[in-house]
Amino acid sequence: MHATALLIGLGPLIGWGLYPTIASKIGGRPVNQILGSTLGTFIFALIFAWTQGLSLPQGHDLFFSILSGIGWASAQIITFKAFAMVGSSRAMPVTTAFQLLGASLWGVIALGDWPGMTAKILGGLALILIIIGASLTVWSEQRDAGNRRLLRRAVLWLAGGEIGYWAYSAAPQATNLNGMQAFLPQAIGMLLVGLGYALWLTVRGEKLALVEKVSYQHIFSGLFFAFAALTYLISAQPDMNGLATGFILSQTSVVLATLTGIWFLGQKKTPKEMRITILGLLLILAAATVTVLI
Repeated sequence: MHATALLIGLGPLIGWGLYPTIASKIGGRPVNQILGSTLGTFIFALIFAWTQGLSLPQGHDLFFSILSGIGWASAQIITFKAFAMVGSSRAMPVTTAFQLLGASLWGVIALGDWPGMTAKILGGLALILIIIGASLTVWSEQRDAGNRRLLRRAVLWLAGGEIGYWAYSAAPQATNLNGMQAFLPQAIGMLLVGLGYALWLTVRGEKLALVEKVSYQHIFSGLFFAFAALTYLISAQPDMNGLATGFILSQTSVVLATLTGIWFLGQKKTPKEMRITILGLLLILAAATVTVLI
């Protein structure tokens, strides 16, 4: 693999790996986090489109690209809520597992991936490994009933959020655009959700996030997400790493996101919980590798 392609392919490791920890560290309500993150992503995408001479697509392509961004931002609101419930170090492996499951099943059902019985058996085993790996990352030595209920609630929220992440990945397949052309309209869709969510909460009686300083501090975290998204789109191009290798490299971000959440956010684990968490992360990464190489 060419060194430049490898460095670009590891961009998501940095961006998506640090994004949850930075967003959690800055704090605020989920509405502050999503509003600032989407604004930061939009600014990044706008500058990129301007420097590359890219214009907004039209009609059908514009609609599905914006829909893709709406899907991501809607799911990310749910993920931020899960962070508040159980911490990013527990929520990130679970949401990554759901995204891997969703992407794999969509590929099999709609795109004809995993042709042949052998491929389907290997793929099915990989999906089971993903589920086992995610279960290990949230295992706790403490048998507190309240914590278990909160964890179950967070997992159910994250499962529902997979619909949005699925739309983020699937909607661009209905367009004639490459990833870089879809980047700005995706960011527009994300920002629309951030603004709409802030206004909706205001109608319900909560403070307007647009006037809170912490919302704009989250522009910084949004830049990390945007950097990851763009480097992944470039990495997945055929003349770089390609879709399969680019996807595998991007999934390494779950390791950094989980470990930085533990180390820098005080989301403590016992030595035994830490060993089991690392084992779970390795299973998720191994299974992700299998699903894209079948």
